[in-house]
Amino acid sequence: MAIMLKRQISDDEKAEILKMHGRKCFATGHTIPEGDPVHFDHIRAFGTAGLTEIQNIAPMCEQHNLQKGQLPLEDFRVKLRLQEFFTGGDSQTLRHMLEYLQLAGELDEFGQSVSATENADTIVIESAHWTREYTLYECATTGWKYFYATLPVQLLDSDDEKDPNMGLQPRYLIFDKVFKMYRHFQMHPVLQPSIGRIVGSQIRLFDGQHKIAALLWTGRREFKCKIYLAPELRLLNQTNIAAHDKFAQTRFYSSIMVMKLGSQFGADFEEYKSLEDGEPKSEAGLMAFLDRKDNQSLTKAERNRQFRSYLYNSVLDAPDNKCRQLLSASNRSTDERPLTIDMLSKSVFQSFLYRHPVEEDMATDAYRRQSEIENTVALMNMLHDHALGSWDAKASPADSNQRRLSRMFRSKSIMAWSELLRDAVCGKLDLQDTEDRARPFYRDLRPEQLEQISAVVERLAKWKFWRAPAKDEIDRILADNKSAVKDWLKKHGLTTGYLMGAPE
Repeated sequence: MAIMLKRQISDDEKAEILKMHGRKCFATGHTIPEGDPVHFDHIRAFGTAGLTEIQNIAPMCEQHNLQKGQLPLEDFRVKLRLQEFFTGGDSQTLRHMLEYLQLAGELDEFGQSVSATENADTIVIESAHWTREYTLYECATTGWKYFYATLPVQLLDSDDEKDPNMGLQPRYLIFDKVFKMYRHFQMHPVLQPSIGRIVGSQIRLFDGQHKIAALLWTGRREFKCKIYLAPELRLLNQTNIAAHDKFAQTRFYSSIMVMKLGSQFGADFEEYKSLEDGEPKSEAGLMAFLDRKDNQSLTKAERNRQFRSYLYNSVLDAPDNKCRQLLSASNRSTDERPLTIDMLSKSVFQSFLYRHPVEEDMATDAYRRQSEIENTVALMNMLHDHALGSWDAKASPADSNQRRLSRMFRSKSIMAWSELLRDAVCGKLDLQDTEDRARPFYRDLRPEQLEQISAVVERLAKWKFWRAPAKDEIDRILADNKSAVKDWLKKHGLTTGYLMGAPE
């Protein structure tokens, strides 16, 4: 019989708990040094069947006891481990979590190979040590076959790939969401299955990864799933994107949306260019080709969104783009990664990429899209060399260089000065025609022209007001709308003339 305790436990009971656990902090397992105070708390919450009995009390060090606040010990320990997992980066998926738990010895295996034997109205799923038969259903809209099953984690994997054209996993794991769902599922049921598909000899999940990630930490090792057998990958990808973007409470991160849309569009682009139909190939022709292929299932705005994502991907995925490592995977900038896709799309990309399909025949010298992409990468490298290359996430608030960069790359700031930078670049390149100015990088640039642009970027990075004292007027202004910020910058000397070399 368990020894029932009151909220305040006696010295004898504390000694008994220490005999069971040793002088080890339950939160992380580290030894509590002799002479340091030992705290005692509930492993499971007192209010959720976690009774005050010796078996439900564990020792803690003072630091972790203060940190945990009102969390039960077990929840706090999971929180610390999740925080450790997420230090691996902001692009973690369910597969990374499965690998993390396997390395920790808490999972023997995942992603085992399976065979699927389809009968008239059933399917048999078999692995080396596991066999089950399930009823098959058919989607009334697409005719795709699928089945429902409770599957062990040993058979499951995440539907993400090194090649983003292949994987369907739509977004990365979010720490807060995983931890909140972990706490929720300790007392509440799972209402919807996770969704996946059979890919070769594997079952891969592309929807519901947060649910499974959270349930793993509750000790669950079997999961309710809906599995498609042979879906048409293109339509499934479009459906999955829509489900996680337009129709979801938790939206895609912009970076993930750009990756998914851009990758899909890039694959379509390659298919279109390889068509041997005797017709000239152009970006405008590509859009018409995709409308025919998709039976005009996407609106013009949605198709243009795909096209822009493809352009952004082309710049950001360039192996020589020095700013890639400073791009946040989320919709918000961080201390380590000050750039976001949303920020760049409204500033540098909007000012220097022509974001509409062009009519030029891709087989002629008039088609300059690749040159435009290379020029935009070169511009980002100039921004890196003259500014962002010295970004230091650990710098003190008093660091004048970090203050300069923080001001320069605030969202409203970069949106405002990008337009001034474009005007100065157009001036250096002597672009007078309206169409030329609308696509300043859609051309081959000579090395001396790139050097001129680099000098403009250097002038931008050295503008004196970026280094103004802390709490200067500029800090208040940079929180205003783009027009107000741009007016202030120009009024204080950050003009096209200054960027082109005029004295301050």
